[in-house]
Order: sequence, then C-alpha cells, then structure tokens
Amino acid sequence: MNSLKPKPVKNSQVEMTEMVLPNHTNRLGNLLGGQLMHWIDICAAIAASRHTNRVCVTASVDKLNFLHPIKEGEVVILQGSVNRAFTTSLEVGVKVTSENLLNGVRKHANSAYLTFVAIDDDGKPVPVPPVKPSSAAERRRYHEAARRRAERLRVRKEGA
Repeated sequence: MNSLKPKPVKNSQVEMTEMVLPNHTNRLGNLLGGQLMHWIDICAAIAASRHTNRVCVTASVDKLNFLHPIKEGEVVILQGSVNRAFTTSLEVGVKVTSENLLNGVRKHANSAYLTFVAIDDDGKPVPVPPVKPSSAAERRRYHEAARRRAERLRVRKEGA
C-alpha cells in the first residue's frame, strides 16, 4: 500500500512552447518526428518529476500518431499531465498542438502516452505519490491509464 499523500493533477501539469526552426525540419520543411519525440519526452519528464519530486526516467512510449505535418515557422504547444501513478511508475499524457502564427489556426497534431519510473540517488525505483484527479476529464484519463497499463503488461508478458 502506498502511504504517500495523493497529489492533484494540476500541480504537475506542464505547457511548453517551441518554434519550429529550419534545423528542426526535413527537406520538405516539416518538423522531424524525432525532434517532436524529443520535445514530448522532455515535457513528460518534467510533469513526472514535478509529481514525484524525483528524477524520473522514461520506461516506455506508446505509439505516436502524427496527425498532420507541422511546418517550419509554426509553433508547437506541448501540454503534459500525469494521468495516473502506480507503485514506482506513472503514466504521463502529452497533447501536441501546432499553431500557425500568421493566421492563428491551431491543430491537434499528436498525442502520446509515456511511462516513467521514479528513481533514487542509486538509480533504484522508489514509490510515487498517487494521483488525485479532480475534474471529469482527469478522472477519465485516470481510468483509461489503468486500461493502457494492463495492456502494456499483457504485451510484455507475452513477449517474455
């Protein structure tokens, strides 16, 4: 049983804003997928560490679906939120929105779910505080995170 005090989702939420520069793009002027994955991982790691007050390492990334290209000159808004905490791990969701600054159009570009493990100074996993969802959306993400975790564990067991 986890004896740590539950923490509200809002305490660990992260919003990052990045501008897509030429060095972030491919030959077509689209944001490189690897660059976006890098930003997603940073956003999620900050949320995980805010929630746990620990160093957190990436354990897994669920599938990433690129819904539309993000062009050079656009802005990328990444919103990270801890969905649920388990014993030593937690799931963080990151929503990615692109914004064209010239016309103000925003598009949902990507969503990702990442699992992090909190570690101590020796690199060993440590218990994490539970999540205390307060809104309907937070409760929905909390319950969906348990289903995704069960699926991850099932796939891992089958692969072993």
